[in-house]
Amino acid sequence: MKDKIKIVGFDADDTLWVNETYYRQTEDLFYELLTGFIDPESCGKKLLELEIKNIELYGFGAKSFVLSMIETAIEVSQGKVPAEIIQRIIDLGKEQILKPVILLDDVQQTLEELKHDYRLIVATKGDLLDQERKLNLSGLAAYFHHIEIMSDKKEKNYLDLLQHLDIKPQEFLMIGNSLKSDILPVLTIGGYAVHIPYHTTWIHELVEDENIDNPKFKTIEKVKDILGLLQ
Repeated sequence: MKDKIKIVGFDADDTLWVNETYYRQTEDLFYELLTGFIDPESCGKKLLELEIKNIELYGFGAKSFVLSMIETAIEVSQGKVPAEIIQRIIDLGKEQILKPVILLDDVQQTLEELKHDYRLIVATKGDLLDQERKLNLSGLAAYFHHIEIMSDKKEKNYLDLLQHLDIKPQEFLMIGNSLKSDILPVLTIGGYAVHIPYHTTWIHELVEDENIDNPKFKTIEKVKDILGLLQ
């Protein structure tokens, strides 16, 4: 693997820093706000349904999440949700966006090791301003040759990215926590992919079959384990 790779791509959320944990915390607070209208489990199902439906309009990320929470509140209350709760939902969204950027274990040390032998990039989904803010606060920006905040992570999105970087798929390695977004599309186009499972994953990012039989695929426990594969 290491003799063929020219560019190593990293997902950002839950690969470089904590993210999904904050969403789960915000969701729990959101469900509490609506207990007068709906139980938490049903509320969660409705929120997920609207989040997925709204991706086409709003994309991924915190702002889309907040709009979906507001729409959920209006629907489950049949339009009776008080303005005070809507305001609190907006506040929850702002609080989430302003959460501290906490790097996952050994991320910076791993990038420090890899930067000498590979061009490193970030390839992530999400809201543009939010992801730029997190990257700036992370202190990691200087390690990356290129930052790509993608509207989606499907085969065409990766092919467009690799064309822009002027490399072939077989010269690219993607590292991330989502099999659906970070791993399977890259393997499909002929690239290499390394999966680092995170303890919580958004339901929309789960895949039915996690068994991947591909010589270009590896699973590791921590980001620093990539050094054993590439050095």
